[in-house]
Amino acid sequence: MTAEWGFAISPRRITVSTVGLVPMIPRLIAETRVNLAVSLTATTDAQRARLMPINRRHPLGALLAACRALSLPRRKRITFEYVMLGGENDADADARRLVRAAPRLRSKVNLIPFNPFPGAGFVASPRERIGRFQAILRAHGLNATIRESRGQDIQAACGQLAVARAAA
Repeated sequence: MTAEWGFAISPRRITVSTVGLVPMIPRLIAETRVNLAVSLTATTDAQRARLMPINRRHPLGALLAACRALSLPRRKRITFEYVMLGGENDADADARRLVRAAPRLRSKVNLIPFNPFPGAGFVASPRERIGRFQAILRAHGLNATIRESRGQDIQAACGQLAVARAAA
């Protein structure tokens, strides 16, 4: 996609998002100039393993260590994606653990409101709770943004397309 003989898209405009395939992260950064986004969605191994089964193979500590070991160019940073699940991972204690996990990393955090769908088993965090979570991160010097969702009304928002297809 970045090759001049291909689409010639600037690597600065490409972000590769991963759930945390730890051995591949250094290779991605070494062999490309794309941006890296890592889906965290939890701040403990038990919580992350329940929400993201990949954590059993690549635990949170190993994932964060791999991110810390990256030699990022001066103006680059890692984006951590954190899906906000009501009553699951949105407590003040979760925000404080995230602050402790990220202090030595040049990073930003995207807080992503969960997009509910029939049978999901989760609910979205209330807007006020997401704002409080963001405030805790920012108070400790982390760059934290709340991603606005589009497509919820037609179940085409992030995380909903695969479900819609599976139900078809």
